[in-house]
Amino acid sequence: MTLSLVHVNPMSGTVATLAATAGVAVGGYVPHGWRGLGACATQGLSTNPWYPDGLRRALEAGFEAEAALHAVVDADSGASRRQCLVMDALGRAAVHSGQDNLPRVAASLKPTVAVAGNLLAGAPVIETLLKTFLTTTCHNADAVIAEEAFPCYRHDYEVRLLEALIAALEAALAAGGDVRGTHSAALRIESFQSAPLDLRVDWAEHDLIAQLRGLAARVRAPAFADFLASLPRR
Repeated sequence: MTLSLVHVNPMSGTVATLAATAGVAVGGYVPHGWRGLGACATQGLSTNPWYPDGLRRALEAGFEAEAALHAVVDADSGASRRQCLVMDALGRAAVHSGQDNLPRVAASLKPTVAVAGNLLAGAPVIETLLKTFLTTTCHNADAVIAEEAFPCYRHDYEVRLLEALIAALEAALAAGGDVRGTHSAALRIESFQSAPLDLRVDWAEHDLIAQLRGLAARVRAPAFADFLASLPRR
């Protein structure tokens, strides 16, 4: 019972994932991303931890997102209990929401960014997650939401992608989040231009966003930022 976002920039190969849930340690199970290849979020009434491996192999074999998703779902006898969101290297997305998942279940798929959730306080949670991310990162958010245009990302948006993901999650939680409350969150950014960022709050009794922002501040602190900048990029 989780809400997730996946983002793939086909031009740079950068991939970002975001997930949050009422349970513990969402980062260990739900979001997965592979720079230059794609991303997925495997969640639902019962998460299937084998989906990411199958999806990655399918994407490496050249499958589009929808075909890759069908490959793992069709082989899963418990697919009715799963929700899975996948995006390929060209930013094409697909989602599976099994019939046994509890309401509210929702998803929104746009080129290069997609969101999905289950056991949500309401459909606006997903809409807010998507709109806030787009508004923070691109010039034409309204046109993208209306499916009138491909996202036109700001030229330097990847520099602040970490903060954009946190802002999107904060807005989604303000819109209701997980109906049971939201206690863990994880985000990961994979890029060819810099070292990966992998931030996780495995449990927050109160103020999940404050803890996530605290981690982000430590990552941005000069000493750690210099360390990240010194790491090999490939």
